[in-house]
Amino acid sequence: PETIISEVLSASVGGAISASILYPLEVLKTKMQAETKPSNDDKETEEEEEEDRSKFSMVEYASYLHKTHGIGVFFAGIETSAFQSATEKALYFFAYTGLKGIYRGLNGGAAPKTLSSLVIGCIAEWAHLPITLPLDCWTTAIQTNKIPSQGPIQLLLAMLSDKGLKGMYKGIQAYTVLCLKPALQYTVFEQVKAAVVSSRPSNMLNAAEAFALGMVARTISTVLIFPYLRAKVVLQTSGRKVGIPELLGDMYQQGGVKNLYQGIIPELTRGVLSSALMLTIKDQIGHFIQSTLASSSQQQRRKPKKRI
Repeated sequence: PETIISEVLSASVGGAISASILYPLEVLKTKMQAETKPSNDDKETEEEEEEDRSKFSMVEYASYLHKTHGIGVFFAGIETSAFQSATEKALYFFAYTGLKGIYRGLNGGAAPKTLSSLVIGCIAEWAHLPITLPLDCWTTAIQTNKIPSQGPIQLLLAMLSDKGLKGMYKGIQAYTVLCLKPALQYTVFEQVKAAVVSSRPSNMLNAAEAFALGMVARTISTVLIFPYLRAKVVLQTSGRKVGIPELLGDMYQQGGVKNLYQGIIPELTRGVLSSALMLTIKDQIGHFIQSTLASSSQQQRRKPKKRI
């Protein structure tokens, strides 16, 4: 129980802080991923033809957003994003830690191997989607909203009125692969961490080690599954009703591998820094909570029992 408490609290706080600090990059990567190459029908003027924002670099796109929408565009939806991240991380680690405990109980206390950790991670990822995917759709809609007068609540009501609750789960089919992202990330982190700290009395990484390992783990997982991540954003921000394989095929035909990985630079920049920050904060807070609970438990046991 103490482990689950520390994992959930530390992951929730770490997720909210990292998401808030790096939110401008979250907006940038979402908008870049949602950009599609304009069709010939959309190119009504030569000026519009030249404005193919799908070819913009991260710096060029950030400059375009600041010029056309001001600094406020980089912070629209930050509250829902922080809440989503805190909820997602808390529920993920609640399920992940609980499932690891069950695995240990069924295997004589042995820690999960790599494949078992991946399976546990995938199950834990699906466990939080019923709650967090609607928050993700809402946040994405806020970030890509083109009606300045429409606030977050008005946008949410419009989404529910238009598509109902079902519309809040757009892109869920992408999670058949996307569920591997946190599973890969945290499996790499946990397996390497276990090897590094096995000979240490404290059984923990220092902040610099946790940060570096978090960056490596996030980079590996992001590069492997990014096309599905972009496909999810495109489905959430467009009216297209196609399957993920068909959408990925269309994207590949339009621009090849480069189109499949459009927006990966801000995704990696934000994701790697966010993951490293979150895992560093989580590791430090988790250690503090466990130490506090252990100290409190020892003090309770040392108290002399009152004689009746």
